[in-house]
Amino acid sequence: MLASRRGFLWTVAGLGAVTGTARLVPGAVPRVLAASSAVFGTPPDKVARNEDYWREIQQAYDVDRGIVNLNNGGVSPSPRVVQDALRRHLEFSNQAPAYSMWQVLEPQIESVRRRLAVAFGCDPEEMAVTRNASEALETCLLGLDLRPGDEVLTTTQDYPRMLTTLDQRVRREGIVVRTIRFPAPPASLEALTTLFRESLTPKTRAILVCHITNLTGQIFPVRSICRMARERGIEVIVDGAHAFAHFPFRRDDLECDFYGTSLHKWLCAPIGTGFLYVRREKIGRLWPLMAAPDSMRADIRKFEEIGTHPAANHNAIAEALTFHEGIGVERKAARLRYLRDRWMERLRGRPGVILRTSADPAQSCALANVAIEGSDARRLATHLWESDRILVVAIDHEEVPGLRVTPHVYTTLDEIDRFALAMERVIEKGLPA
Repeated sequence: MLASRRGFLWTVAGLGAVTGTARLVPGAVPRVLAASSAVFGTPPDKVARNEDYWREIQQAYDVDRGIVNLNNGGVSPSPRVVQDALRRHLEFSNQAPAYSMWQVLEPQIESVRRRLAVAFGCDPEEMAVTRNASEALETCLLGLDLRPGDEVLTTTQDYPRMLTTLDQRVRREGIVVRTIRFPAPPASLEALTTLFRESLTPKTRAILVCHITNLTGQIFPVRSICRMARERGIEVIVDGAHAFAHFPFRRDDLECDFYGTSLHKWLCAPIGTGFLYVRREKIGRLWPLMAAPDSMRADIRKFEEIGTHPAANHNAIAEALTFHEGIGVERKAARLRYLRDRWMERLRGRPGVILRTSADPAQSCALANVAIEGSDARRLATHLWESDRILVVAIDHEEVPGLRVTPHVYTTLDEIDRFALAMERVIEKGLPA
């Protein structure tokens, strides 16, 4: 029980001791101990409001507090223990790379593979370590055998790089891409499943669906879509770029066959890390993005045949996983929703405010989209940066124009309030001419 109560402390302090680079601020270790003990057994929604606990999490990051960074959906800073590990691995690599990197560090990817597999809930032999979600998902989109006239079904709000990948297959091979439009937010999760079901045709061979969209943070009913598709022999590729380590789920909650994600967003792993999950019986029939020998046909590692690359990045994923697990994904998601609700509820009902993200926990988490009627999203984002050093993303998609707002566990309540106040000033006074 004591280990459970104090798990987060050993996550932060213990890893620092292993790396020889512990750099927590003076007094932080006993404070984390006290905070961890104080919240043991407390429901996540109550921990979400415990500022003493989250202050210790915030202190584990080296971030520029002169900037209110609400663009963690693109890429997030890593906690100090992850950055220390990354530097340590890079420095060791540089001693004699042909030996230290290839012979010592690279084999450690197997430990990372096992850790990721446990976190996702799959067999390690189904887990490939990639550089980002795009690499993982393009492996699937380009690796499926499709013939001219075969149809792939997706939505108009999927990630542009994925839509571009499909468009290349349209131009090169003559496949057909059909897209679904959906309201933001939708009436229900069931309505989303119905949209996919009603859009299938006898020529549909694959579905690309976001686990959570990058534009509005809409969570999709992945399991019901996968079940529906499996009954019809249709492959489903799940774009989980923004989902893993953001809110609780495991592979069996999704029942998917293909899943790609980035780890430098919500897991806070080093920039340039991700994973690709492929169900074991599907590996042999999926072509790798870069060529691998036929002897690797059924080996998940064929998707990692990318040439020379730094081992440091993927090895430091281990520290990011430990840090994340020390907090606990249920606590983390509760805190992220608490931060989101704090600014959303303050702006909800204000004249001209458009919230394109549902507050239903089943449909969203940290990532949300807000617009002010009559205000151009790019001008609004630029104004927030120039006036208050608030960093958000302008979404100029025709269906969901607005600002994408993504706090993280290191975000303070004051930073959330500064964003809400800046938005209130624009609501009242408009954008400067």
